[in-house]
Amino acid sequence: MDSTRAHDGTHEVVIGLEIHVQLLTASKMFCGCATAFGAPPNTLVCPVCLGLPGSLPVLNRRAVELGLRTAVALGCQVHPRSRFHRKNYYYPDLAKNYQISQYQYADHPPLATGGVLEIPSDGRPRRVAIRRVHLEEDTARLLHPAGAGGAASSLVDYNRSGVPLMEIVTEPDLCSPGEAREFLNAIRRLLQFAEVSSCRMEEGTLRCDANLSLQAPGGPPGVRTEVKNMNSVRAVERALAFEAVRQREVLARGEVVVQETRHWEERRGVTFASRSKEEAEDYRYFPEPDLVPLDVDRAWVQAIRETLPELPAARRDRLIATFGLPAYDADLITATPAMARFFEETVALGPHPKAVANWLAGAVTAYLNEHGVEIDRIALTPARLSALLRLVDEGAVSGRTAKDVLVEMIARDQEPEAIVESRGLQQISDEATLRGVVDQVIADHPGPAAEIRAGKVRALPFLVGQVMRATGGRANPEAANRLLRERLS
Repeated sequence: MDSTRAHDGTHEVVIGLEIHVQLLTASKMFCGCATAFGAPPNTLVCPVCLGLPGSLPVLNRRAVELGLRTAVALGCQVHPRSRFHRKNYYYPDLAKNYQISQYQYADHPPLATGGVLEIPSDGRPRRVAIRRVHLEEDTARLLHPAGAGGAASSLVDYNRSGVPLMEIVTEPDLCSPGEAREFLNAIRRLLQFAEVSSCRMEEGTLRCDANLSLQAPGGPPGVRTEVKNMNSVRAVERALAFEAVRQREVLARGEVVVQETRHWEERRGVTFASRSKEEAEDYRYFPEPDLVPLDVDRAWVQAIRETLPELPAARRDRLIATFGLPAYDADLITATPAMARFFEETVALGPHPKAVANWLAGAVTAYLNEHGVEIDRIALTPARLSALLRLVDEGAVSGRTAKDVLVEMIARDQEPEAIVESRGLQQISDEATLRGVVDQVIADHPGPAAEIRAGKVRALPFLVGQVMRATGGRANPEAANRLLRERLS
């Protein structure tokens, strides 16, 4: 038994993920329609992605290359010949009543199988096995506008129909909702660095379904439920935590867990049953007659391997070796390719690497988290951050003031020097000017001043803070500290 499995003394949690990734291609999987996000509904369509009779699919070579790039990055076995199948089912977002996909058959394998991805778990690395990587086409998008009858009606946008989709299926190796969160973060980081997908869950380019069951220690696998409709990494963790508790309560009542598909409702924080869970035979897979088998030779795989972009683990190790960064800082900086690029471009302009790392991990990340954006989507450039750090190094502004300037730089899309000058934020380092402020602070706070004269320096930071407050944060804190010590020694 794996000691890392989360359990209640009776049952262990067993989780497998099915991750759907929209690929960074200009056109769809089997036709030439564009894949642009946010276009007016039903404007990026043609007879192929609308499923009109007589239309024939043509495989997108770029989509195959991105699938191969993922397989190589995960250490999968790429099959020299794979096939596409028709996955037959009815749903309003599927115009043809079948989806062109791949499945894991012995004689008709998918693009790749096997592989592994390492994640942190309880401070130790854990290897999560990959079952398969396969290609398919995305479905259309169902919209449920309140103005069109609310929940009683839906609209269909076929712009997404046929967008290249890659599915990564894990083995049931994940042992807790927290590990599922870590895996999603790790796979998203890998795919972004490999330039396979934008992996923006808010845009639907990364989606995740999860299978969860409870297993008695040493016993056979329990009945699993599939959880859908999880639109963020946080939602995946919350939904699986709820589902684990729900299944334990079912078993505690002496009932049986039903194999079914359940949807996560974010507002109420619960899962609810939507339909019985299908098995592979329910989809009546058979080879797609309009597509020939996909042949991938060794030379193609080797070319993919040689041109694979630098992956996050390698980037992290290089930042540590080249710039002497602590592992913690390197992890934060390699959270996204955009952040890693921003760091190296800023350092190239002159600032000390550790100072840049501190700002990116601190004030910049705080801003990104507060506004729910990524660094390449705000009005901040390496040149502007470098200029701001130069102002701090030269003593033109204090570190505290610089944080306010950073926020204004982003909000107003301006240079830091212009903001400092227009708002009169230049740091006061002139000792003659500061002495008057220091003397007034001492006079206004005789108690703390007396403590410092008596040798109790714990009150000194308080008085420095009062000097900063009196000058609107513009006083040089080092000069204020020194002058206070001189006056009170």
